[in-house]
Amino acid sequence: MNFQINALPLASFQPLFSLSDAELSARNMRRVIADGRPAYPCRVSLQDASEGERLVLLPHAHHVVDTPYRAYGPIYVREAAQQASPAPNQIPDLLRARALSLRAYDADGMMVSADVLPGTEAERGIEQLLAIPRTAYLHIHYAKPGCYACRVDRA
Repeated sequence: MNFQINALPLASFQPLFSLSDAELSARNMRRVIADGRPAYPCRVSLQDASEGERLVLLPHAHHVVDTPYRAYGPIYVREAAQQASPAPNQIPDLLRARALSLRAYDADGMMVSADVLPGTEAERGIEQLLAIPRTAYLHIHYAKPGCYACRVDRA
């Protein structure tokens, strides 16, 4: 089954980069500098930040639905991010390098199923969850911290 991984849109976050640290703090956001660890995955570029790179850490509503599964959580966005547009069936490298939690939702935003697997097995997990007839879309989270990574739709 063909699938499409979708990053968050850069335009939603560009205005944040010109805010001062005090203005970010007033919005419960922080500017951070990557220290070289693969711990700063950008949700726009779907790439890890390089050492010394500036990012904004912010709370983000990633599942805005009128169900108990409404959710938000912390995400990083690189100030130098370019919009990721993976090809159909392409898994970005930063997903392959992490343990993933895949969550399948129906058209109403209710969870249908879920799985946890290594990123090297992402295709298998995506295909299995999209094969469930009620599944409308998936969310991928980083399994260890639990943070939202990206959305997956049928291609």
